[in-house]
Amino acid sequence: MDNPALLALAAALAADAARLILAVRARGFAVTRKEDFSPVTEADRAAEALITNGLRAATPEIPVIAEEEVAAGRITAIGARFWLVDPLDGTREFAAGDAAFTVNIGLVADGAAILGAVAVPASGEMFGGIVGAGAWKRQNGAQHPIATRAPPPEGLVVLASRHHDDDPALAAVLTGKPIAAIEKLGSAVKFCRLAEGRADFYPRLGPTMEWDTAAPQAVLEAAGGAVLDAAGAPLRYGKPGFFNPPFFCHGRAPAAAPR
Repeated sequence: MDNPALLALAAALAADAARLILAVRARGFAVTRKEDFSPVTEADRAAEALITNGLRAATPEIPVIAEEEVAAGRITAIGARFWLVDPLDGTREFAAGDAAFTVNIGLVADGAAILGAVAVPASGEMFGGIVGAGAWKRQNGAQHPIATRAPPPEGLVVLASRHHDDDPALAAVLTGKPIAAIEKLGSAVKFCRLAEGRADFYPRLGPTMEWDTAAPQAVLEAAGGAVLDAAGAPLRYGKPGFFNPPFFCHGRAPAAAPR
């Protein structure tokens, strides 16, 4: 498959998983805890099974790394290309009845996130992008291109993680920047709001995993944005343990360090 076909596959599976997640929410579910004390539900596991089965059937040559499989100790060896799957990013928001949760399916090649699909089940939004070929948003049967915006004269709209917005380091990062507003939001929705030009900057200083970020990074970069580490280089993939360092998402940013 070429990249457009791979993106179409990821978007179709993300849409199917989104419908499944909403069905689980409608009938009710229990919340349990994994070994790291993070929450997990039936929706996480069922959505992941749907996605991983679909990816492995359609692209058996591309390894799949998925959050719940890794948590259970089932870790597939990665290759030059591999899928990263977060079947329900924002489980805490989902369990609390909030709308800010997503389905993330991203493809990595040579350490870079190259394409991704991000579904927002509660709103029916779907975001997709191929780095170098553009990004789009689909909702209510209509699809249109999206792009990041230049920072407005009145200052940046900054997005902050709902669970880490009181981090003193956040204030330090924002010192000296013209800030128009700071909005709290959960999950990968933050990347998507930058990608469609509704916000400008999202610093993430707390812990994340690669499956949290691969798909939305690809969408944001495809839309003209950047996801940079503390050294100013694009966030990379295939790291030991799949742990991310702190990173900074920009709608429009200075030229990044080479990949």
